[in-house]
Amino acid sequence: MVYLDSASSIVASQLESFGLENDMRVTERSQKMLNLERPTAELLYILVTISQRRRILEIGTSNGYSTIWLASALRATEGHSLLTIEHSPDKIAQAKANLLAASLQDWVQVIQGDATSVCRTLTGPFDCVFFDADRVSAPKQLEYLLPKLTEDALLLADNALSHPDEMAGYISSVEALQQFDTMTVPVGKGLHIARLRRQP
Repeated sequence: MVYLDSASSIVASQLESFGLENDMRVTERSQKMLNLERPTAELLYILVTISQRRRILEIGTSNGYSTIWLASALRATEGHSLLTIEHSPDKIAQAKANLLAASLQDWVQVIQGDATSVCRTLTGPFDCVFFDADRVSAPKQLEYLLPKLTEDALLLADNALSHPDEMAGYISSVEALQQFDTMTVPVGKGLHIARLRRQP
């Protein structure tokens, strides 16, 4: 079990309950929160903290549940910033309110727009990228981001086991590069992890 500070823990617990209830009730995919399972969120936190990530990009904010975990980890490493991209204005409003309630608003910049288009314009550098949005577009986003990664960048992607067909393009793109050590962890819906090897 990973423990967040009091404010973040309260908000995270509330969002866990809300996300489950909301996603069982609504049928329109765009209205679902599609939040991470708690064990996956905890693994993100551990990976970010033990590897001392400093500047993170999250693709797919939703209502800010995973953002809270990533921002909490970044605060623990005394990192610089978390950029997170979300297309839905309504979900952005929810995320900002939740980050404020968790006292994490100063660690996060929320960007509204199409994730692939935004990735093309970002300058980086990023030492960690979390892919958790449109799985089919992830290979193109990866292409834009590769020149903007640090030499030991960590790439994380959810849904590797729950949506293998949709994730196949991203996973094959990463593994074809051969500069990454990769694995899929059977936690939650499956977390794909790739670590860029430092060049000698």
